[in-house]
Amino acid sequence: MRKKEQSFEPSYLTLFRSGILQQRADEATRWYADCRICPNGCGVDRTRLPAGKCRSGDRARVSSHSVHHGEEPPISGTRGSGTIFFTNCTLRCVFCQNFPISQMGTGREVSDAELAAMYLDLQRRECHNVNFVTPSHFVPSILRALVLAVEKGFRLPFVYNTSGYDSVEALRLLDGVIDIYMPDIKYSSNEMALKYSGCRDYVERNRAALKEMYRQVGRLQLDEEGVALRGMLVRHLVLPGGAAGSIESLKWLAENVDPQLHLSVMSQYFPAHRAHELPPMNRRVTAAEYRLVTDFVESTDFQGWTQPFD
Repeated sequence: MRKKEQSFEPSYLTLFRSGILQQRADEATRWYADCRICPNGCGVDRTRLPAGKCRSGDRARVSSHSVHHGEEPPISGTRGSGTIFFTNCTLRCVFCQNFPISQMGTGREVSDAELAAMYLDLQRRECHNVNFVTPSHFVPSILRALVLAVEKGFRLPFVYNTSGYDSVEALRLLDGVIDIYMPDIKYSSNEMALKYSGCRDYVERNRAALKEMYRQVGRLQLDEEGVALRGMLVRHLVLPGGAAGSIESLKWLAENVDPQLHLSVMSQYFPAHRAHELPPMNRRVTAAEYRLVTDFVESTDFQGWTQPFD
């Protein structure tokens, strides 16, 4: 296992050696001045002050970085996933379970050098990967920090752990940088996306992003111990009252991305943040609602995981 991991060379090293990584970091940095990094396309100048829907400036804002053992088995492995939780978000989900971070701004601004030091610290702590949580609005900072970290010996694969509301243009800058994409597919209806996440075009943007992610990395590839090296794993949280349109989304994935895609279908919804104000989001998912989705998954060729229903 150790020998195989040491021989693994992430593709961003080729980009670094050719100078392309620095070029992409420079190009992305210019986007901060007229921000269209995510599909919100606010067009604000984030170099002057925190602005736009994400309420962020041109330096990454981080809530925490730590070793996490609670991700899906191929992400956490035996030594944990090195998570970096970015502050703020491009969505406004009324039920967000991490709302102090995503919507209340818990965290601190960090320089590129400090972010690079986090990458290196998680590598020293022998994590299997570095896992960016809610990274979409900080793509330029992620790239700039990677240039610095590679110069100091950073070699771990990256996990891009996202709401799935991502710009295809930004994702193309990450081609060859991100090894493992772990996006959500939250909704099959823009009406529900607007009502519960404040987003009018989630479905079109999410589906385009998932296609681009899969084009870049393909089906999930595991090492001899079942740890992910490359590929895509899609997460779906079942919502009360069928608000997510779960089966429609999963059918779309099978027909348009990969019928043997790795999925993580989650039952862990609870009415966090402001969800208690909005029926049916003010209750947990029922066993029958969750079983309807898992029964469908079992009838397909999808691979992956479901959660025990408690």
